[in-house]
Amino acid sequence: MTIVLYIVILFYCSAIIVLFYGFTKVNTIDYTGLTPKTKFSIIVPFRNEAKNLPVLLDSLSKLNYPMELFEVILVDDESEKVFSVQCSVFSVQIINNVRVSNSPKKDAIVTAMQIVNTDWIITTDADCVVNKNWLLTLDNYIQLHDVTMIAGAVTYDCKNSFLHHFQQLDLASLQGATIGSFGINKGFMCNGANFAYTKSFFQELNGFNGNDGIASGEDVFLLQKAVAQFPEKVYYLKSENNIVITKPLNDWKSLFYQRVRWASKTSSYQSRFGKGLGLVVFMGNLSLVLGFILSVLGLFSFLNMVLLFAFKFALDTILIYKTNHFLTKTKMSYLIPSSLLYPFFSVSVALYSLFGKYEWKGRKF
Repeated sequence: MTIVLYIVILFYCSAIIVLFYGFTKVNTIDYTGLTPKTKFSIIVPFRNEAKNLPVLLDSLSKLNYPMELFEVILVDDESEKVFSVQCSVFSVQIINNVRVSNSPKKDAIVTAMQIVNTDWIITTDADCVVNKNWLLTLDNYIQLHDVTMIAGAVTYDCKNSFLHHFQQLDLASLQGATIGSFGINKGFMCNGANFAYTKSFFQELNGFNGNDGIASGEDVFLLQKAVAQFPEKVYYLKSENNIVITKPLNDWKSLFYQRVRWASKTSSYQSRFGKGLGLVVFMGNLSLVLGFILSVLGLFSFLNMVLLFAFKFALDTILIYKTNHFLTKTKMSYLIPSSLLYPFFSVSVALYSLFGKYEWKGRKF
């Protein structure tokens, strides 16, 4: 058993090294010197977000971008209270979601597509805040590259609590894996809170056909379909000007269900690399959980347990530190306690996602 656990950790550490290499291969681009030309439609699916939407809209009103070159489409997914926009310096429409599948977000995007007046579309979430140069950076990148789909970074606005920083470290690892995979031409993951593509490309891919029965994944499945068919058209925009800030969750139950929602789509990945990496990450975390249980039972030496953790912790820290420095200038906090808890949290999420139900936005899936 000792040899098996060390082999698993070796595979895990090798995967992290490859992702770190990929991360360094993706160049940071913050150029904003070109005159804006691209017209964007920003699609925001929402449900019961009356507190967050005004903050998002305020950040959009401060964009360093001509107001006539973008529109905002808010798609209301059966909110309990009607949300209305009092006044705005840019075009804002609120429409009702037309549900036809098991995925509210996919339906919301398809619903919005019917009234989109531009070719370029960006999806984001109601609880986000955007950088003032968000659209300008995207526009300049589009003008300089032959691209039809662009993935971007997302980070948290954390308060000084263990729960918030645990989420930030987890997100940093996911963003590191995302950027790293693009750096080795194996992009398989993105975040729908900062995801852009052309309407014509969406139609060419037949939209969400083939995975509309899965509740989440409006971002990942579309990306993987695009990479499988037109890899030369899909890019990751690594830019501090293009980072979208969102809110961390405030209780462990919501966090657990959110991660279950994310994990539940892994088995349906089209990307073999994504599936393989997911398995390696799961096995790496499972090896620490098993090592801990066996050491408590006296069947595995404490020294070996410490060494397994040290190897994994060292490689994780390198990737997380590099990614966190890109995402936010705030110092990493609670790194060691988060690293101790994470294997148990991650394995629980993965196993529960195979058979358990979860709640999200007041609905059960």
